[in-house]
Amino acid sequence: MRIGQKSPILYFMGKVLSLVTFGAITSALTFHAFGASENKVEIKTTDGRRCFKSNGIPDHPTGHFPNRGNPNFITAQDIRVCITIEPTRGPIPQTIKGIIGIAINGVPFRPNTAGFWDQTARRGHSRRGNKNWSLDIFGAPGKLGLDFNNGHVGRGGMYHYHGIARSLTRTSGSSLVGYAGDGFEIHYLPNEIKSGWQLKTGKRPPDAPPGNYDGSFNEDYEYLGGKNRLDQCNGGKIRGQYSYFITDNYPFVPRCLYGKISPDFGRSRHR
Repeated sequence: MRIGQKSPILYFMGKVLSLVTFGAITSALTFHAFGASENKVEIKTTDGRRCFKSNGIPDHPTGHFPNRGNPNFITAQDIRVCITIEPTRGPIPQTIKGIIGIAINGVPFRPNTAGFWDQTARRGHSRRGNKNWSLDIFGAPGKLGLDFNNGHVGRGGMYHYHGIARSLTRTSGSSLVGYAGDGFEIHYLPNEIKSGWQLKTGKRPPDAPPGNYDGSFNEDYEYLGGKNRLDQCNGGKIRGQYSYFITDNYPFVPRCLYGKISPDFGRSRHR
């Protein structure tokens, strides 16, 4: 994701103005947010691409940042990304370590963390830990400061989602909550869609974190699929069109994509 320097302004309680542009149609919405100031996002479709320009500030209340599990302030970003409006699903999924998509309010989806199992670390994980065991935020103690919208803040001040922010369906007026880096839509239909991932049973191997598979790490899960289940990347059909879905259980947000990924997405750096 192409991101410029963050604004020096720190965002606190205030009014939120969301400016969304779809082609020639522009609408302005006013919100009141707790922990953020002004949401700015423009969405334009031109030359076969859908382009987002956003400051990354959400259009809804957030938790307190910094907090006990997250030491970072929310700061404005310069987010500019473009995706194709005619995505094609390929045969092989591509794992994404960084930002996997963008919500309709201009806030990124970034499901993975920068934490790995580390026996020497006070919290049991660190950025320099064992790369074979990556921390899942929903299994981490304190969830690394996640707020009630399943978002928190990276070291560069970027607020981002690790799961569903239910206000997104109110913003769009439908199940559409965003777009993936390969151009496919991202939807949220909690009562209709089920993930094909399941928690493994039994104990982890000897060279792994001690104890049973409990969901603390991404490697605690395995993809089993099944009838009426989403594919490995949490994808499926809606109204006959392939799309990705956010689910209330693992993997929550897709961890891979099947289409050709825009070069604006997928960076592994955690900001």
